[in-house]
Amino acid sequence: MTAAPVWSVDPRTGKRREQVAVEATAQDVDAAVRAAHAARGALTDRTVRAAFLRSAAAGLDAARDGLVEAADAETALGPARLTGELARTTYQLRAFAGIVDEGGFLDVIIDHPDATATPPVPDLRRYKVPLGVVAVYSASNFPFAFSVAGGDTASALAAGCPVVVKAHPDHPALSERVVEVLRRAAAEHGIPEGVAGLVHGFDAGVALIGHPLVAAAGFTGSVRGGRALFDAAAARPVPIPFHGELGSLNPVLVTEAAAAERAEEIGGGLAASVTLGAGQFCVKPGLVLVPSGAGGDRLVKSLTDAVGGTGPGVLLDHRMRDDFVAGAAERAQLPDVDAPVAPGADGEHTVSAGFLTVPAARLAAAGDHDLLLEECFGPVTVVARYTDEAEAECVLSRLPGNLTATVQLSSDEAAGEGRGPELLARLTPLAGRVLVNGWPTGVAVAPAQHHGGPYPATTSTSTSVGGTAVERWLRPVVYQNAPEALLPPELRDDNPLGLPRRYDGVLER
Repeated sequence: MTAAPVWSVDPRTGKRREQVAVEATAQDVDAAVRAAHAARGALTDRTVRAAFLRSAAAGLDAARDGLVEAADAETALGPARLTGELARTTYQLRAFAGIVDEGGFLDVIIDHPDATATPPVPDLRRYKVPLGVVAVYSASNFPFAFSVAGGDTASALAAGCPVVVKAHPDHPALSERVVEVLRRAAAEHGIPEGVAGLVHGFDAGVALIGHPLVAAAGFTGSVRGGRALFDAAAARPVPIPFHGELGSLNPVLVTEAAAAERAEEIGGGLAASVTLGAGQFCVKPGLVLVPSGAGGDRLVKSLTDAVGGTGPGVLLDHRMRDDFVAGAAERAQLPDVDAPVAPGADGEHTVSAGFLTVPAARLAAAGDHDLLLEECFGPVTVVARYTDEAEAECVLSRLPGNLTATVQLSSDEAAGEGRGPELLARLTPLAGRVLVNGWPTGVAVAPAQHHGGPYPATTSTSTSVGGTAVERWLRPVVYQNAPEALLPPELRDDNPLGLPRRYDGVLER
Protein backbone atom coordinates (compact mmCIF):
# COMPACT_ATOMS: atom_id res chain seq x y z
CA MET A 1 0.00 0.00 0.00
CA THR A 2 1.31 3.45 -0.92
CA ALA A 3 1.85 5.77 2.03
CA ALA A 4 -0.57 8.71 2.14
CA PRO A 5 0.89 12.02 0.95
CA VAL A 6 1.37 14.94 3.31
CA TRP A 7 0.34 18.25 1.78
CA SER A 8 1.17 21.82 2.67
CA VAL A 9 -2.11 23.80 2.67
CA ASP A 10 -2.70 27.56 2.43
CA PRO A 11 -5.20 28.49 5.19
CA ARG A 12 -6.08 31.71 3.36
CA THR A 13 -7.63 29.70 0.52
CA GLY A 14 -7.89 26.14 1.81
CA LYS A 15 -5.98 24.94 -1.25
CA ARG A 16 -3.07 22.52 -1.32
CA ARG A 17 0.30 24.09 -2.04
CA GLU A 18 2.66 21.13 -2.41
CA GLN A 19 3.31 17.61 -1.25
CA VAL A 20 6.13 17.75 1.27
CA ALA A 21 6.29 14.23 2.70
CA VAL A 22 4.38 10.99 3.18
CA GLU A 23 2.77 9.73 6.36
CA ALA A 24 5.10 7.54 8.38
CA THR A 25 4.39 3.83 8.63
CA ALA A 26 4.88 1.84 11.81
CA GLN A 27 8.24 0.76 10.38
CA ASP A 28 9.20 4.41 9.79
CA VAL A 29 8.33 5.30 13.37
CA ASP A 30 10.34 2.34 14.66
CA ALA A 31 13.36 3.40 12.58
CA ALA A 32 13.15 7.02 13.82
CA VAL A 33 12.89 5.98 17.47
CA ARG A 34 15.74 3.49 17.18
CA ALA A 35 17.94 6.10 15.50
CA ALA A 36 17.18 8.54 18.31
CA HIS A 37 17.88 5.87 20.93
CA ALA A 38 21.24 5.13 19.29
CA ALA A 39 22.17 8.84 19.42
CA ARG A 40 21.88 9.11 23.22
CA GLY A 41 25.59 8.66 23.87
CA ALA A 42 26.48 11.62 21.66
CA LEU A 43 24.64 13.93 24.09
CA THR A 44 26.50 12.73 27.19
CA ASP A 45 29.13 15.48 27.07
CA ARG A 46 27.44 18.65 28.33
CA THR A 47 29.92 20.86 26.47
CA VAL A 48 28.96 19.23 23.18
CA ARG A 49 25.29 19.40 24.10
CA ALA A 50 25.40 23.14 24.80
CA ALA A 51 27.33 23.81 21.62
CA PHE A 52 24.75 21.85 19.62
CA LEU A 53 21.92 23.97 21.03
CA ARG A 54 23.76 27.18 20.17
CA SER A 55 24.50 25.96 16.65
CA ALA A 56 20.82 25.09 16.20
CA ALA A 57 19.88 28.62 17.25
CA ALA A 58 22.42 30.13 14.89
CA GLY A 59 21.19 27.94 12.04
CA LEU A 60 17.60 29.01 12.58
CA ASP A 61 18.64 32.65 12.69
CA ALA A 62 20.58 32.27 9.45
CA ALA A 63 17.59 30.69 7.72
CA ARG A 64 15.12 33.20 9.19
CA ASP A 65 13.72 34.75 6.02
CA GLY A 66 12.99 31.43 4.32
CA LEU A 67 11.57 29.89 7.47
CA VAL A 68 9.25 32.83 8.15
CA GLU A 69 8.04 32.79 4.57
CA ALA A 70 7.34 29.05 4.78
CA ALA A 71 5.58 29.44 8.12
CA ASP A 72 3.37 32.27 6.90
CA ALA A 73 2.37 30.31 3.81
CA GLU A 74 1.10 27.47 6.02
CA THR A 75 -0.31 29.39 9.02
CA ALA A 76 -1.27 32.93 7.85
CA LEU A 77 0.11 34.26 11.15
CA GLY A 78 1.98 37.04 9.39
CA PRO A 79 5.72 37.83 9.05
CA ALA A 80 5.85 40.18 12.05
CA ARG A 81 4.36 37.65 14.49
CA LEU A 82 6.40 34.78 13.06
CA THR A 83 9.69 36.71 13.08
CA GLY A 84 9.15 37.44 16.76
CA GLU A 85 8.24 33.83 17.49
CA LEU A 86 11.36 32.57 15.74
CA ALA A 87 13.48 35.00 17.79
CA ARG A 88 11.81 33.66 20.92
CA THR A 89 12.66 30.13 19.81
CA THR A 90 16.33 30.80 19.18
CA TYR A 91 16.58 32.70 22.47
CA GLN A 92 15.10 29.67 24.20
CA LEU A 93 17.66 27.34 22.63
CA ARG A 94 20.50 29.59 23.79
CA ALA A 95 18.97 29.88 27.25
CA PHE A 96 18.93 26.11 27.61
CA ALA A 97 22.53 25.98 26.41
CA GLY A 98 23.40 28.28 29.30
CA ILE A 99 21.51 26.02 31.70
CA VAL A 100 23.48 23.03 30.41
CA ASP A 101 26.75 24.90 30.93
CA GLU A 102 25.83 25.94 34.47
CA GLY A 103 24.78 22.41 35.45
CA GLY A 104 22.54 23.25 38.38
CA PHE A 105 19.69 21.25 36.84
CA LEU A 106 21.59 18.06 37.71
CA ASP A 107 20.82 18.70 41.42
CA VAL A 108 24.07 17.18 42.66
CA ILE A 109 23.90 16.21 46.35
CA ILE A 110 26.77 14.46 48.16
CA ASP A 111 26.56 13.14 51.72
CA HIS A 112 29.62 11.48 53.26
CA PRO A 113 29.26 8.63 55.77
CA ASP A 114 28.11 9.57 59.28
CA ALA A 115 28.21 6.64 61.72
CA THR A 116 26.87 8.84 64.55
CA ALA A 117 23.52 9.48 62.81
CA THR A 118 20.44 7.42 63.64
CA PRO A 119 20.27 5.39 61.53
CA PRO A 120 23.87 5.66 60.26
CA VAL A 121 24.29 7.45 56.92
CA PRO A 122 26.34 5.68 54.22
CA ASP A 123 28.16 7.48 51.43
CA LEU A 124 25.36 8.82 49.19
CA ARG A 125 25.78 10.71 45.91
CA ARG A 126 22.72 11.83 44.00
CA TYR A 127 22.15 13.55 40.66
CA LYS A 128 19.77 13.41 37.71
CA VAL A 129 20.12 11.47 34.47
CA PRO A 130 18.25 11.69 31.14
CA LEU A 131 15.14 9.54 30.71
CA GLY A 132 15.82 8.59 27.08
CA VAL A 133 14.00 9.26 23.83
CA VAL A 134 11.29 11.93 24.11
CA ALA A 135 8.28 12.02 21.79
CA VAL A 136 7.29 15.61 20.99
CA TYR A 137 3.84 16.44 19.59
CA SER A 138 3.91 19.80 17.81
CA ALA A 139 1.29 22.49 18.38
CA SER A 140 -0.68 24.13 15.59
CA ASN A 141 -0.68 27.69 16.90
CA PHE A 142 3.06 28.13 17.50
CA PRO A 143 4.87 26.71 14.45
CA PHE A 144 8.26 27.65 15.90
CA ALA A 145 8.00 27.99 19.69
CA PHE A 146 5.95 24.82 20.34
CA SER A 147 6.96 22.75 17.36
CA VAL A 148 10.01 20.96 15.95
CA ALA A 149 12.62 23.18 17.62
CA GLY A 150 10.32 24.53 20.34
CA GLY A 151 10.35 24.29 24.10
CA ASP A 152 9.77 20.54 24.43
CA THR A 153 12.56 19.75 21.98
CA ALA A 154 14.98 22.33 23.39
CA SER A 155 14.47 21.24 26.99
CA ALA A 156 14.68 17.53 26.10
CA LEU A 157 17.95 18.00 24.21
CA ALA A 158 19.27 20.11 27.08
CA ALA A 159 18.49 17.22 29.43
CA GLY A 160 20.45 14.87 27.15
CA CYS A 161 17.40 13.24 25.55
CA PRO A 162 17.09 12.73 21.79
CA VAL A 163 13.68 13.56 20.32
CA VAL A 164 11.28 12.23 17.72
CA VAL A 165 8.80 14.92 16.73
CA LYS A 166 5.35 14.23 15.39
CA ALA A 167 4.88 17.12 12.95
CA HIS A 168 1.65 19.08 13.06
CA PRO A 169 -0.36 18.75 9.83
CA ASP A 170 -0.86 22.52 9.67
CA HIS A 171 2.82 23.21 8.95
CA PRO A 172 4.52 20.11 7.51
CA ALA A 173 6.78 21.95 5.06
CA LEU A 174 8.11 24.20 7.80
CA SER A 175 8.64 21.17 10.03
CA GLU A 176 10.81 19.54 7.38
CA ARG A 177 12.89 22.70 7.02
CA VAL A 178 13.41 23.12 10.75
CA VAL A 179 14.42 19.53 11.40
CA GLU A 180 17.06 19.84 8.68
CA VAL A 181 18.51 22.84 10.53
CA LEU A 182 18.67 20.77 13.73
CA ARG A 183 20.34 17.89 11.93
CA ARG A 184 22.96 20.16 10.33
CA ALA A 185 23.70 21.63 13.75
CA ALA A 186 24.07 18.12 15.18
CA ALA A 187 26.48 17.13 12.42
CA GLU A 188 28.72 20.11 13.26
CA HIS A 189 29.41 18.47 16.62
CA GLY A 190 29.61 14.83 15.58
CA ILE A 191 26.09 14.02 16.75
CA PRO A 192 24.10 11.57 14.58
CA GLU A 193 21.18 13.18 12.74
CA GLY A 194 18.87 10.66 14.39
CA VAL A 195 19.04 12.83 17.51
CA ALA A 196 16.16 14.78 15.96
CA GLY A 197 13.62 12.54 14.25
CA LEU A 198 10.47 13.70 12.46
CA VAL A 199 7.35 11.74 11.51
CA HIS A 200 4.06 12.76 9.90
CA GLY A 201 0.54 11.38 10.23
CA PHE A 202 -2.09 10.57 12.84
CA ASP A 203 -1.22 6.87 12.94
CA ALA A 204 2.44 7.74 13.37
CA GLY A 205 1.55 9.76 16.46
CA VAL A 206 -0.29 6.79 17.94
CA ALA A 207 2.56 4.42 17.15
CA LEU A 208 5.07 6.83 18.64
CA ILE A 209 3.48 6.98 22.09
CA GLY A 210 3.43 3.19 22.22
CA HIS A 211 7.00 2.53 21.13
CA PRO A 212 8.89 0.68 23.88
CA LEU A 213 12.01 2.85 23.47
CA VAL A 214 10.14 6.12 23.96
CA ALA A 215 10.72 7.19 27.56
CA ALA A 216 8.52 10.31 27.86
CA ALA A 217 6.32 12.60 25.80
CA GLY A 218 5.45 16.28 25.51
CA PHE A 219 2.21 17.48 23.91
CA THR A 220 0.47 20.78 23.21
CA GLY A 221 -3.01 20.63 21.72
CA SER A 222 -6.63 19.78 22.38
CA VAL A 223 -8.15 18.14 25.44
CA ARG A 224 -9.51 15.30 23.32
CA GLY A 225 -6.25 14.51 21.53
CA GLY A 226 -4.07 15.03 24.57
CA ARG A 227 -6.21 12.91 26.83
CA ALA A 228 -6.18 10.05 24.32
CA LEU A 229 -2.38 10.10 24.21
CA PHE A 230 -2.14 10.52 27.99
CA ASP A 231 -4.30 7.43 28.47
CA ALA A 232 -2.20 5.53 25.93
CA ALA A 233 1.00 6.51 27.75
CA ALA A 234 -0.46 5.24 31.03
CA ALA A 235 -1.77 2.00 29.47
CA ARG A 236 1.60 0.88 28.10
CA PRO A 237 3.18 -2.23 29.66
CA VAL A 238 5.72 0.25 31.05
CA PRO A 239 3.88 3.58 31.54
CA ILE A 240 5.79 6.75 30.74
CA PRO A 241 5.52 10.39 31.83
CA PHE A 242 3.22 12.39 29.56
CA HIS A 243 3.52 16.15 29.90
CA GLY A 244 0.50 17.46 28.03
CA GLU A 245 -0.93 20.96 27.69
CA LEU A 246 -4.57 20.35 26.80
CA GLY A 247 -6.89 23.33 27.25
CA SER A 248 -7.50 26.40 29.36
CA LEU A 249 -10.26 28.96 29.92
CA ASN A 250 -7.91 31.48 31.59
CA PRO A 251 -10.51 33.29 33.73
CA VAL A 252 -10.35 36.99 34.57
CA LEU A 253 -12.03 38.56 37.59
CA VAL A 254 -12.67 42.31 37.48
CA THR A 255 -13.53 43.81 40.86
CA GLU A 256 -16.22 46.44 41.21
CA ALA A 257 -13.63 48.97 42.37
CA ALA A 258 -11.38 48.25 39.36
CA ALA A 259 -14.30 48.68 36.94
CA ALA A 260 -15.24 51.97 38.56
CA GLU A 261 -11.65 53.22 38.43
CA ARG A 262 -10.52 52.20 34.91
CA ALA A 263 -13.30 50.52 32.96
CA GLU A 264 -12.18 51.79 29.56
CA GLU A 265 -8.59 50.71 30.09
CA ILE A 266 -9.64 47.21 31.12
CA GLY A 267 -12.07 46.88 28.20
CA GLY A 268 -9.42 47.90 25.69
CA GLY A 269 -6.80 45.59 27.18
CA LEU A 270 -9.21 42.69 27.20
CA ALA A 271 -10.08 43.24 23.54
CA ALA A 272 -6.40 43.28 22.55
CA SER A 273 -5.72 40.07 24.46
CA VAL A 274 -8.76 38.20 23.07
CA THR A 275 -8.09 39.14 19.45
CA LEU A 276 -4.29 38.79 19.48
CA GLY A 277 -3.30 36.32 16.78
CA ALA A 278 -6.98 35.82 15.91
CA GLY A 279 -7.56 34.44 19.39
CA GLN A 280 -5.31 31.44 18.78
CA PHE A 281 -3.29 31.63 21.99
CA CYS A 282 -3.53 28.95 24.66
CA VAL A 283 -3.62 31.71 27.28
CA LYS A 284 -6.39 33.78 25.66
CA PRO A 285 -8.85 34.97 28.35
CA GLY A 286 -12.01 32.95 27.67
CA LEU A 287 -14.18 33.92 30.65
CA VAL A 288 -14.32 37.36 32.25
CA LEU A 289 -16.29 38.07 35.43
CA VAL A 290 -17.44 41.70 35.25
CA PRO A 291 -19.62 43.40 37.89
CA SER A 292 -23.10 44.64 37.15
CA GLY A 293 -23.61 48.38 37.41
CA ALA A 294 -22.22 51.51 35.80
CA GLY A 295 -18.54 50.52 35.92
CA GLY A 296 -19.20 47.17 34.32
CA ASP A 297 -21.41 48.79 31.69
CA ARG A 298 -18.60 51.17 30.75
CA LEU A 299 -16.19 48.24 30.50
CA VAL A 300 -18.53 46.34 28.16
CA LYS A 301 -18.98 49.49 26.05
CA SER A 302 -15.21 49.86 25.73
CA LEU A 303 -14.88 46.17 24.84
CA THR A 304 -17.64 46.51 22.24
CA ASP A 305 -15.93 49.44 20.55
CA ALA A 306 -12.51 47.78 20.51
CA VAL A 307 -13.59 44.32 19.36
CA GLY A 308 -16.01 45.80 16.84
CA GLY A 309 -13.10 47.65 15.25
CA THR A 310 -11.06 44.48 14.78
CA GLY A 311 -10.80 43.26 11.21
CA PRO A 312 -11.41 39.68 10.05
CA GLY A 313 -8.77 37.06 10.68
CA VAL A 314 -7.61 33.76 9.23
CA LEU A 315 -7.45 30.74 11.52
CA LEU A 316 -4.77 28.09 11.22
CA ASP A 317 -6.87 25.74 9.14
CA HIS A 318 -10.42 25.37 7.87
CA ARG A 319 -11.29 22.68 10.39
CA MET A 320 -10.50 25.10 13.20
CA ARG A 321 -12.48 27.78 11.39
CA ASP A 322 -15.52 25.53 11.13
CA ASP A 323 -15.21 24.50 14.79
CA PHE A 324 -14.97 28.15 15.86
CA VAL A 325 -18.00 29.21 13.82
CA ALA A 326 -20.08 26.31 15.10
CA GLY A 327 -18.91 26.71 18.69
CA ALA A 328 -19.57 30.45 18.79
CA ALA A 329 -23.03 29.97 17.28
CA GLU A 330 -23.96 27.21 19.74
CA ARG A 331 -22.95 29.38 22.68
CA ALA A 332 -24.77 32.45 21.34
CA GLN A 333 -28.03 30.51 21.11
CA LEU A 334 -28.17 29.66 24.81
CA PRO A 335 -30.89 31.40 26.88
CA ASP A 336 -29.92 34.84 28.26
CA VAL A 337 -26.76 34.97 26.17
CA ASP A 338 -26.28 38.15 24.14
CA ALA A 339 -23.67 39.00 21.51
CA PRO A 340 -22.82 42.73 21.59
CA VAL A 341 -20.31 41.88 18.85
CA ALA A 342 -21.21 38.61 17.14
CA PRO A 343 -18.30 36.22 16.52
CA GLY A 344 -18.48 33.94 13.51
CA ALA A 345 -17.82 33.51 9.81
CA ASP A 346 -16.67 36.44 7.72
CA GLY A 347 -16.54 35.27 4.14
CA GLU A 348 -15.38 31.86 3.00
CA HIS A 349 -11.98 31.76 4.67
CA THR A 350 -11.97 34.29 7.51
CA VAL A 351 -13.70 34.86 10.84
CA SER A 352 -14.82 37.91 12.77
CA ALA A 353 -13.94 38.47 16.43
CA GLY A 354 -16.65 38.97 19.01
CA PHE A 355 -17.78 38.35 22.56
CA LEU A 356 -20.82 37.08 24.43
CA THR A 357 -22.43 38.25 27.65
CA VAL A 358 -24.39 36.19 30.16
CA PRO A 359 -25.66 36.70 33.71
CA ALA A 360 -23.19 35.01 36.04
CA ALA A 361 -26.13 33.32 37.76
CA ARG A 362 -26.50 31.13 34.66
CA LEU A 363 -23.02 29.69 35.34
CA ALA A 364 -23.41 29.19 39.06
CA ALA A 365 -24.94 25.72 38.75
CA ALA A 366 -24.57 22.81 36.34
CA GLY A 367 -26.69 22.96 33.19
CA ASP A 368 -26.70 23.79 29.48
CA HIS A 369 -24.62 26.89 30.12
CA ASP A 370 -21.66 24.72 31.14
CA LEU A 371 -20.63 25.02 27.50
CA LEU A 372 -19.57 28.58 28.33
CA LEU A 373 -17.03 27.15 30.76
CA GLU A 374 -15.25 25.27 27.97
CA GLU A 375 -12.53 26.79 25.80
CA CYS A 376 -13.61 28.01 22.36
CA PHE A 377 -10.46 28.30 20.25
CA GLY A 378 -10.49 31.55 18.30
CA PRO A 379 -11.26 35.27 18.80
CA VAL A 380 -14.14 35.10 21.28
CA THR A 381 -14.62 35.47 25.02
CA VAL A 382 -17.52 35.25 27.46
CA VAL A 383 -18.32 38.16 29.78
CA ALA A 384 -20.29 36.98 32.83
CA ARG A 385 -21.97 39.83 34.72
CA TYR A 386 -22.11 39.18 38.46
CA THR A 387 -24.32 41.00 40.97
CA ASP A 388 -22.27 40.42 44.13
CA GLU A 389 -19.11 38.75 45.42
CA ALA A 390 -20.95 35.56 46.33
CA GLU A 391 -22.14 35.09 42.76
CA ALA A 392 -18.63 35.58 41.39
CA GLU A 393 -17.29 33.09 43.92
CA CYS A 394 -19.93 30.57 42.84
CA VAL A 395 -18.66 30.72 39.25
CA LEU A 396 -15.00 30.49 40.28
CA SER A 397 -15.79 27.40 42.35
CA ARG A 398 -17.00 25.60 39.23
CA LEU A 399 -13.95 26.22 37.07
CA PRO A 400 -11.51 23.48 36.08
CA GLY A 401 -7.73 23.93 36.15
CA ASN A 402 -6.17 26.64 33.99
CA LEU A 403 -2.86 27.86 32.70
CA THR A 404 -3.58 31.37 33.98
CA ALA A 405 -5.98 33.28 36.19
CA THR A 406 -6.12 37.08 36.27
CA VAL A 407 -7.52 39.63 38.68
CA GLN A 408 -8.08 43.27 37.75
CA LEU A 409 -7.85 45.38 40.92
CA SER A 410 -8.20 49.04 41.77
CA SER A 411 -5.11 50.97 42.88
CA ASP A 412 -6.14 50.66 46.54
CA GLU A 413 -6.79 46.93 46.22
CA ALA A 414 -3.43 46.45 44.49
CA ALA A 415 -1.80 48.24 47.43
CA GLY A 416 -3.14 45.57 49.77
CA GLU A 417 -6.34 47.21 50.90
CA GLY A 418 -9.74 45.56 50.74
CA ARG A 419 -10.00 42.13 49.08
CA GLY A 420 -6.81 42.24 47.02
CA PRO A 421 -4.81 39.65 49.04
CA GLU A 422 -7.90 37.47 49.47
CA LEU A 423 -8.60 37.39 45.72
CA LEU A 424 -5.00 36.55 44.86
CA ALA A 425 -5.15 33.62 47.27
CA ARG A 426 -8.53 32.57 45.85
CA LEU A 427 -7.21 32.37 42.28
CA THR A 428 -4.00 30.53 43.16
CA PRO A 429 -5.57 27.02 43.25
CA LEU A 430 -7.04 27.58 39.78
CA ALA A 431 -3.90 28.17 37.73
CA GLY A 432 -0.16 27.90 37.31
CA ARG A 433 0.30 31.62 36.62
CA VAL A 434 -1.70 34.26 38.48
CA LEU A 435 -1.69 37.79 37.06
CA VAL A 436 -2.58 41.10 38.66
CA ASN A 437 -3.66 44.00 36.44
CA GLY A 438 -2.24 42.44 33.30
CA TRP A 439 -3.27 40.10 30.49
CA PRO A 440 -2.19 36.48 30.09
CA THR A 441 -1.31 36.49 26.38
CA GLY A 442 2.46 36.53 26.08
CA VAL A 443 4.52 33.93 27.96
CA ALA A 444 7.99 35.23 28.75
CA VAL A 445 10.88 32.78 28.42
CA ALA A 446 12.51 33.29 31.81
CA PRO A 447 13.97 31.14 34.60
CA ALA A 448 11.02 31.83 36.92
CA GLN A 449 8.31 31.22 34.32
CA HIS A 450 5.67 28.55 34.84
CA HIS A 451 3.48 27.50 31.93
CA GLY A 452 1.25 24.77 33.28
CA GLY A 453 -1.62 24.31 35.68
CA PRO A 454 -4.12 21.89 37.22
CA TYR A 455 -5.86 19.46 34.86
CA PRO A 456 -7.09 19.91 32.16
CA ALA A 457 -4.64 22.75 31.60
CA THR A 458 -1.83 20.21 31.87
CA THR A 459 -1.42 16.58 32.84
CA SER A 460 1.50 17.21 35.21
CA THR A 461 2.74 19.83 37.65
CA SER A 462 5.67 20.78 35.41
CA THR A 463 6.19 23.75 33.11
CA SER A 464 6.75 23.71 29.35
CA VAL A 465 8.32 27.19 29.32
CA GLY A 466 11.30 28.44 31.32
CA GLY A 467 14.47 26.88 32.61
CA THR A 468 12.81 24.33 34.88
CA ALA A 469 11.14 22.69 31.85
CA VAL A 470 14.28 20.58 31.59
CA GLU A 471 13.27 18.74 34.78
CA ARG A 472 10.53 16.87 32.91
CA TRP A 473 13.06 14.72 31.07
CA LEU A 474 15.28 13.71 34.01
CA ARG A 475 15.13 11.21 36.85
CA PRO A 476 17.21 11.11 40.04
CA VAL A 477 19.63 8.31 40.83
CA VAL A 478 21.79 7.85 43.94
CA TYR A 479 25.00 5.85 44.28
CA GLN A 480 25.67 4.33 47.69
CA ASN A 481 29.20 3.49 48.84
CA ALA A 482 30.50 3.61 45.26
CA PRO A 483 34.30 3.94 45.04
CA GLU A 484 35.44 7.32 43.72
CA ALA A 485 37.06 5.72 40.68
CA LEU A 486 33.69 4.32 39.56
CA LEU A 487 31.68 7.51 39.97
CA PRO A 488 30.70 9.79 37.11
CA PRO A 489 32.70 13.04 37.21
CA GLU A 490 29.63 15.00 38.33
CA LEU A 491 29.68 13.14 41.67
CA ARG A 492 33.35 13.13 42.56
CA ASP A 493 34.64 14.95 45.61
CA ASP A 494 37.05 17.18 43.70
CA ASN A 495 34.16 18.50 41.54
CA PRO A 496 36.20 18.47 38.30
CA LEU A 497 33.31 20.01 36.32
CA GLY A 498 32.77 22.88 38.74
CA LEU A 499 29.09 22.09 39.28
CA PRO A 500 26.86 23.74 41.84
CA ARG A 501 26.07 21.14 44.47
CA ARG A 502 25.03 20.45 48.05
CA TYR A 503 28.05 18.93 49.81
CA ASP A 504 27.53 17.48 53.28
CA GLY A 505 24.48 19.67 53.76
CA VAL A 506 26.12 22.89 52.54
CA LEU A 507 25.07 24.50 49.26
CA GLU A 508 28.18 25.26 47.18
CA ARG A 509 28.22 27.52 44.13
